[in-house]
Amino acid sequence: MTDQPSTSEVESLSRRALAGEALGRRELARLLATADSQSREPLFAAARELRRRHFGDVIFTYGFVYFSTYCRNRCTFCFYRSGNRQSPRYRKPVEEVVAICRDLAASGVNLLDLTMGEDPAMHQSGHFAAFSELVAAVREVAGLPVMVSPGVVPAAALVDLRTHGADWYACYQETHNKRLYAALRPGQDYDDRAQAREAAHAAGLLVEDGILTGVGETVADRAASVVAMRDGQVEQARVMGLVPQRGTPLAASPAPDTMAELTVIGVMRLAMPDRLIPASLDVAGLAGLDARIQAGANVVTSIVPPTAGLAGVSQSELDIEQGLRTVPAVAERLRALGLRTASQDEYGVWLAGARERLAQRRPRVAAKRAL
Repeated sequence: MTDQPSTSEVESLSRRALAGEALGRRELARLLATADSQSREPLFAAARELRRRHFGDVIFTYGFVYFSTYCRNRCTFCFYRSGNRQSPRYRKPVEEVVAICRDLAASGVNLLDLTMGEDPAMHQSGHFAAFSELVAAVREVAGLPVMVSPGVVPAAALVDLRTHGADWYACYQETHNKRLYAALRPGQDYDDRAQAREAAHAAGLLVEDGILTGVGETVADRAASVVAMRDGQVEQARVMGLVPQRGTPLAASPAPDTMAELTVIGVMRLAMPDRLIPASLDVAGLAGLDARIQAGANVVTSIVPPTAGLAGVSQSELDIEQGLRTVPAVAERLRALGLRTASQDEYGVWLAGARERLAQRRPRVAAKRAL
């Protein structure tokens, strides 16, 4: 077991991050090993201060549309893994997806996340044109930025998605420990996902990576993941605690360690102060939002309308029918923390800046991919 840092050590490392120093993997691991609330508070206070410096009092909000729950993969942590007869399966028609996105836009979200499993109907045929057309239809009707989460797709498909209006590509590694990755994503090549994110950057898409906690990783593994996401210059970095799913190999795993997830959020903010870091409603619902925001998150994801017949990922039903995963419910909780939901103009300003920074890096990205 990693020795726990003292409160004074956490304070010292946090001050260095506040001063603009890029902490190394070993120093980040020390912060990630923090195990008591008294020692964590300097970390979280520094994370909130860095968020304030870069983002003020605004929090971005993302609407979530899981439009196909079919998947060809056998990820050991996922409710929608191939062969799990307990998970709900559906494919939403284009007209319904567009209508849901239109309503989400009207509710005040800043971005629409179009998520699917690696649906065999699309992935095995290799024909992704229908997905690009869906993105274009959503952009035309809803008028909001779009994130696509289709799993690993070819570089040409990523170019086409960008051409049709996609702004973001989300592709989570779950862990940057290759041995653990093989256990979590059996039959899936580790490098394929990393290369897909590079191809997305080369295509002009902003990129999100993410990890899981509570899946057998060590503190050193978490630190390596934070460094990998920082070095990969992803524009959004996510962490979610494992929620054991019925019908999966990890169904009998212990309940997730919430503090591990919160500590990773805080450390990611210190390591990547200007990036977007989500607080997902998909792990603990609205009740878990405050702690994730107080740890340094600046995006609320997995906002799902209560009447759309949509599922979540980690928690397929949590808070959805009760209408608690909506912008008004989130805004009320944020106000109590002295924060507010961002306007579309505010998100647009951040997005434009991120695109400009990516455009400046793209020649280097292209050169790296050519090696």
